[in-house]
Amino acid sequence: MKEQPVTFSSGDLTLEGLLAVPEATANACGVVCHPHPLYGGSMYNNVVDAVLEAIWRMEWATLRFNFRGVGRSEGEHDAGRGESADAAAAVRFLASQAGVHPDRIVLAGYSFGAIAALSAATQVGKLSAILLVALPTRMAGTSALRELRIPILLAAGDNDTYCPAAELETVHEDLSKGSQIRIISGADHFFGGYEEQLTEAVEAMLKAV
Repeated sequence: MKEQPVTFSSGDLTLEGLLAVPEATANACGVVCHPHPLYGGSMYNNVVDAVLEAIWRMEWATLRFNFRGVGRSEGEHDAGRGESADAAAAVRFLASQAGVHPDRIVLAGYSFGAIAALSAATQVGKLSAILLVALPTRMAGTSALRELRIPILLAAGDNDTYCPAAELETVHEDLSKGSQIRIISGADHFFGGYEEQLTEAVEAMLKAV
């Protein structure tokens, strides 16, 4: 899928992103949030790429973007508070684009981006689903998941120390029947060498929504 550079507003800040819209009207669309900015996270990330590939295989529109203070996005890191607002702004921006269905949006995030996406889910209109990859379960406040009334898609590696598979399984068991989980055998928090397995897992979950 061909991406084009875009900018959009998050409060008083201007953020940069990459927008992809298929030639035909997209059946749905997805926003993808990147990992922790203070540890080198940006929209150019192998896991972000893997999630995008899953969405592109379904011919959906996508938006990846840099949180405030990353790349050419204005502002400074805000320990998750401002980044949550950035994710919500990204959803609103994508919903406003021609060729997308504004009522069929999946919000996705990886690691720190999963925390931001989870927080943003309460700030935007109804989402079709939320996809959380390697959600840091001990930092995320997972009780917020139980308040969502949308499909919740969870993915992690079975060697992930930030998102232990057993803990994520417990979270999943407490959620509604509309939730799904995929554990990638052999993968750790960074999914190095397991990007294709992650893409296939995400694609399967999205198709089931």
